[in-house]
Amino acid sequence: MIPVPVDRPVYDGDIATYWFDDGILVSRSKPVRRTVANIAANVVLVQRITGGTPAPLLIHLARSPMPDRATRRFSKLQLPRIYTAMAMVAEPGLASLIMKVLFGLQSPPIPMKQFTDERAARAWLAAQLRTTR
Repeated sequence: MIPVPVDRPVYDGDIATYWFDDGILVSRSKPVRRTVANIAANVVLVQRITGGTPAPLLIHLARSPMPDRATRRFSKLQLPRIYTAMAMVAEPGLASLIMKVLFGLQSPPIPMKQFTDERAARAWLAAQLRTTR
């Protein structure tokens, strides 16, 4: 798992720890069950961190219990409010499982891609930043 930096502000929430690195919001997820309540609290935290402006997210995923249907639905609605794109770094298969659980056969509401390598994830997010500016 990616280490939390000590040279910049770090924000700790119930479901993840966040910090900025080169204009990208980096997240280290926690292995807790997602609920509507903790997702809502996380949205408030991310909006506070970003000043209310959606940001690109590089998330290092941890295995966590399957959220219920209401939480999955709520999460999908919240994603475009806080993120412009999401690069998920995880062990092989974990990110694709999360994508299937959250989105099924639907397209995600923001550009999302899964990676096993952080450098590739950062490069993809950088390209997303260039296309949205």
